[in-house]
Amino acid sequence: MSERIIPIGPYHPLQEEPEFFLLHVEGERVVKLDIQLGYNHRGIERLAEARSYDQILFLVERICGICSTSHPFAAVNAVENLIGCSPPPRALFIRSIVGELERIHSHLLWLGLAGHFIGYNTLFMWAWKTREIVLELLERISGNRQNYSMFKVGGVRRDIRDEEIPSYLAALDRLAPALDLFRGAVADDPVVHARTVGVGVLTPEDIRGYGAVGPTARASGVDIDIRRDDPYAAYGMTEWKVVTGKRGDVYDKVMVRILEMYESRSIVSQCLKKLPPGEIDARVKDVPPGEGIGRHEAPRGEVFHYVRSDGTNRPARYKVRAPSFMNVATNTKAVVGETIADATIILAAVDPCYCCTERMAAVEAGGGRRLWDSGDLIRLSREKTERLRKEAGVR
Repeated sequence: MSERIIPIGPYHPLQEEPEFFLLHVEGERVVKLDIQLGYNHRGIERLAEARSYDQILFLVERICGICSTSHPFAAVNAVENLIGCSPPPRALFIRSIVGELERIHSHLLWLGLAGHFIGYNTLFMWAWKTREIVLELLERISGNRQNYSMFKVGGVRRDIRDEEIPSYLAALDRLAPALDLFRGAVADDPVVHARTVGVGVLTPEDIRGYGAVGPTARASGVDIDIRRDDPYAAYGMTEWKVVTGKRGDVYDKVMVRILEMYESRSIVSQCLKKLPPGEIDARVKDVPPGEGIGRHEAPRGEVFHYVRSDGTNRPARYKVRAPSFMNVATNTKAVVGETIADATIILAAVDPCYCCTERMAAVEAGGGRRLWDSGDLIRLSREKTERLRKEAGVR
């Protein structure tokens, strides 16, 4: 049987961001997958080096729209690790509240899209309706439905008023029956089982080989979670459990995310009830020379930020590694042997964020020698823009 190539992307109705997959197929079976990225590179790390530490938080917040507090969470952890400071307890609890509400929001969005991918649009509409509960909570707490701008080095920017807490808890109570509905819909629907059970399996060995993180790893039974393994914010002061699966297929990835929403709801409830009195800002003035690392368990898995300071108000080096950078590569294993029809839901099962993942280097093919630095790339871009302007007759 001859091999054919089926392209998916870079623009495709079932992919929320530009990416390019080449499916090598024999008949209806995928025998190989080539992944080509590079459509969304924005030079975030380079931009960070030209901004103050406070400005960086607004910059990295826009790496990912859905997980817009995940990168600021890791960023403040990195700078505070460098300084050696600890925010006030009240600020730590507020950080966990925002982080876990975002986790619920992100998982609901993915669940709705997953339903859409397999033709279960009722699930899509249920998830979108339920998201409004969470988005309204985030808007009441931060003033925004996304890009909350809550975090700052040494604390948070906005407090939670004690008199508002009962209404927040009431909103969380409204979430409970919706989560039960999702759990039952996925667990009991034979159509969902037909499209997800035994599909796109990743073994624990595959997870460790690729260095996968988050629900992608936990669905395969790999018990890792930064919130428990390296506690920060209020995670060490609340009771919750890490959710894992067994088979590592698409079904387990769905169920892990649904069950994680129960845990996140519990964490938010505990933080609201235990919210300690006091300040919300340590009022950090200066960042000394040194290095710091920050980790956060984002909805997709561990996000990692590194910062190096030379004592000025701007970092000398800033580095970001998002969870999708590790998880997307697992598709080269998960999709092989599966049908073309299942390829899209497998590719989506890691909840990929390509804007988070994008990076670029101009190197010599085979040799690895760097050809251009960032200044060269800017110069080449400007030269091409000028050439196109002249060809188009634009002044």
